[in-house]
Amino acid sequence: MAEIDKRIKLHDKTFELYIPEEQIVAAITEVAGEIRKDMEDMNPLFVGILNGAYMFVAELMSKLPPTCELTFAAYSSYHGTKSAGIVQELLPIRSNIKDRPIILLEDIVDTGLTMQCVTKRLRDAGAKDVRVATMLVKPDSLQCDFKPDYAGMEIDNEFIVGFGLDYDGLGRTSRNIYKIVE
Repeated sequence: MAEIDKRIKLHDKTFELYIPEEQIVAAITEVAGEIRKDMEDMNPLFVGILNGAYMFVAELMSKLPPTCELTFAAYSSYHGTKSAGIVQELLPIRSNIKDRPIILLEDIVDTGLTMQCVTKRLRDAGAKDVRVATMLVKPDSLQCDFKPDYAGMEIDNEFIVGFGLDYDGLGRTSRNIYKIVE
């Protein structure tokens, strides 16, 4: 087994190990179990939110039945380490959502504003039910009345990278999560 890097450098920032892969995978396994129980016989459409959620989506979907339908969408509100506060749709959902339960798969719920906006858009477009499953949530960063339906872990208000999360394009491919060293 490969040794875990305790620190990594990305661009001009240094990051230290925050959450090891084993802890991440265990949390995702729990989320998958909750979804399986809640969605039994409901045939939801799973929507992975790119780019950050791709590793979460792959891990989660591998723990769900192969009959689950998956598509992707992309929204953005981040640049660098800060949220811009404006949600842009970069890649729309290309599947029919009308009268269908939707589960959005997000890497992290930070301010909650992006998911609040997207869930409202999908409900307005005729989705039967819209739920959010996230790998991570930062309760102290929430800026609205939004709570994900499924959350792998709650974390402190740290800027993190790894397991899909990036700093200006770097760090996504790490199987561990690292926090910034100020």
